[in-house]
Amino acid sequence: MTCRPPPRRLSPQTRELLHSAAATRQLEAIAQEALPAHELMKRAGEAVARLARAWVPHARRIWVATGPGNNGGDGWVAAHLLHKAGIAEVWVTQVGEPARLPPDAAWARHAALEAGVTIRQHAPEAADLIIDALLGLGASRPPTGLLGEQIDTIRNSASPVLCVDLPSALDADTGACLGPLPRTAGARLTLSLLTLKPGLFTAHGRDLAGDVWFDDLGVAQTETEAPAACATWGGTDHLPTDRAKHAHASHKGSFGDVAILGGQGPQIDGAGMVGAALLAARAALHGGAGRVFVGLLDGGANHWDPLAPELMVRRPDRLTEPEFLAQATVVAGCGGGQAVAEYLEPLLRLAKRLVLDADALNQLAGTPALGKLIKARRHNGQETVITPHPLEAARLLGATTSEVMADRLRSATALAHGLGVVCVLKGAGTVVASSDALPWINPTGNARLATAGTGDVLAGMLGASLSVSPGLPLRERVERAVAQHGALADTWPGGVALSASRLADAVQTW
Repeated sequence: MTCRPPPRRLSPQTRELLHSAAATRQLEAIAQEALPAHELMKRAGEAVARLARAWVPHARRIWVATGPGNNGGDGWVAAHLLHKAGIAEVWVTQVGEPARLPPDAAWARHAALEAGVTIRQHAPEAADLIIDALLGLGASRPPTGLLGEQIDTIRNSASPVLCVDLPSALDADTGACLGPLPRTAGARLTLSLLTLKPGLFTAHGRDLAGDVWFDDLGVAQTETEAPAACATWGGTDHLPTDRAKHAHASHKGSFGDVAILGGQGPQIDGAGMVGAALLAARAALHGGAGRVFVGLLDGGANHWDPLAPELMVRRPDRLTEPEFLAQATVVAGCGGGQAVAEYLEPLLRLAKRLVLDADALNQLAGTPALGKLIKARRHNGQETVITPHPLEAARLLGATTSEVMADRLRSATALAHGLGVVCVLKGAGTVVASSDALPWINPTGNARLATAGTGDVLAGMLGASLSVSPGLPLRERVERAVAQHGALADTWPGGVALSASRLADAVQTW
């Protein structure tokens, strides 16, 4: 093997650029022209073999599943090297006609067979490690036949699986899973080659890819291949900081006012949602806001929160006064129902910083006049963040939920550009998009957050982040809150159910 640096594991302290399938192919073509014949495939196969031996060092039976393209060629090089290294049994299967292999893959297959690697007709019943080299960037439709069968077997295997470049039949740009989702699976690791792809970090990609590693194969990216997005965050400043590190002369006004407007009472249509507003308020309080006001849309039935007496309850009309809105951060819509509609116009006109969530977004989708107001905010120097889940995003875009999920990056970017806002499209690999920077995919969070009220907690955290650190760029404040929200779930103590109220209490100050 060569002395090139080994593949590296992605670090949460490094912001990574992500490239589309088209940009990756462009970079690959440039590298192929500059390097000797077969060199790029040699490097890819070496990287796979090195990582395989490091990840499962005691593996004695390795199944290398090769496909009909250059991804399969990478697998053949890896199989050759693992066989040469003395692995007891390297079990190689092949899908596709050998005569139709691309030149590099045909070369790799021939070299491996010459070295004594043999082709098997079927997958082994058990393997210490599976190398998935069936499909790479070329996947565009659900696989069928033998290819589909092998992908299904690998996806549902309890054995560790090392995916070459991408999990087979994962859309590199969108993270959409082509074909059935796995029913159960063991450990997964993906070695992304040449570039990192957006689909590894969002939608089904997060589950199918598992732990993502990267090897640029010694090829420097150029300005020709513009990145499509970025992932993770930069530096360690995403971590919460202690209030004691701020100036001793600080007071509650130093950390801003956050107002929560929501919590429709049951008297309007029989659905009481006061808890949503209180969850957002507690999250804003624990997120470091100096003062948190709550305007409950419940007709005055609830006057205070006994679990958080620091929250200051006000009539909603008090929170839409021009003097207050000129300096405060407002979070609107959490459990707001139909009642929030009458307050959206003054908020859109006057609020200095505004987070629109849930029912505020539903009202926005159905009222064209509000769309004009939100678009004007950016030109007026006002900050706006929207936090849709896929169904709310679909309503705003006039699309279906399936269309939103089919390309989360494009959907979030369309909302950000169309409305002039920062869009936080929630879900697996939450996407943060704005018109002034690449979309960012959040690496934190897990299925613990799939419970009622956690989105309200995120809205409150965003309110606090916008209020506490107004000197930072808006995107950075939004990314901080989104990253911490997911990180709380990632570090949640085992055996303790995550509920929204517990999550709000676990929020820490910036």
